[in-house]
Amino acid sequence: MLKSASTPAHAADFPALYSNKQRTQCILFCATEIIRMNCLVRFPPLISFFLLCCGLASCYRDGITRQVAARVLSMHGPVVFGIDEQTDFRPVTPESRIHDGDIVRTSDGALLNLALIPAALTQMSNNSEIKVEELRISKDGNETGDGMRGRSARIRLSGGKITVLFSQRGKSASQFAISAPQAAITADSDCLFRIQSDGTTTRLTCVRGKVRASRRAQPPVEIGAGYSQQWPSVRPEPIAAADDAAAQIDIVDSLEIGNQLRELQSGWQDRRSF
Repeated sequence: MLKSASTPAHAADFPALYSNKQRTQCILFCATEIIRMNCLVRFPPLISFFLLCCGLASCYRDGITRQVAARVLSMHGPVVFGIDEQTDFRPVTPESRIHDGDIVRTSDGALLNLALIPAALTQMSNNSEIKVEELRISKDGNETGDGMRGRSARIRLSGGKITVLFSQRGKSASQFAISAPQAAITADSDCLFRIQSDGTTTRLTCVRGKVRASRRAQPPVEIGAGYSQQWPSVRPEPIAAADDAAAQIDIVDSLEIGNQLRELQSGWQDRRSF
């Protein structure tokens, strides 16, 4: 019987030969066999190997989650950012990196286009303020592309107006949450919406897709495309934009901004990555 030729696989080739699931199963099998043979005491070097196996298995199972910084897509006019309760706010530039805890403010006549995470793009209108509370991405090890497991972003709108373009990308799970003075908004599917607040009233207009909004202990309300909701309001349910002149303006403006954000992201991704 003829034997097929084969080339021995080196340890360095291991990650490339097998999928994450296969690697995890193989590593756990090896660790189990070591324990079964009761070799840890007799061969101290195997202790290190066992601990390495456990660490690698956990890494492949849980992935790697890390903090990321929001990136500036474009800007116009004076915009500043800084840490909460500090006075040394700095001008935002195209190279600025905005991290968890940073506050961003646009002045009169200014606007700022931001990529909070790859799935969440936003335009801050003039005289607006947000606080970045959390920006995270999760990956399978150091992989990119299909290795992306999830993205999440949380911001607080203190006042002013922002337009948000949110999209699920590939098989990864993404979520975007906004806290406003009178409501909390969550997006976890493709959508385009605008939210604005003057401190006493908050209005949300959904242009595409759908978002969920809740106020205090009340159950969340789903707001679909072409509908608007204001807080506080005598009407607990969303109203059709066709019956609200302000919402109609929001829709027209947001559609244009959404196209701008897509173009900016496309051009930005050709040069850089998160």
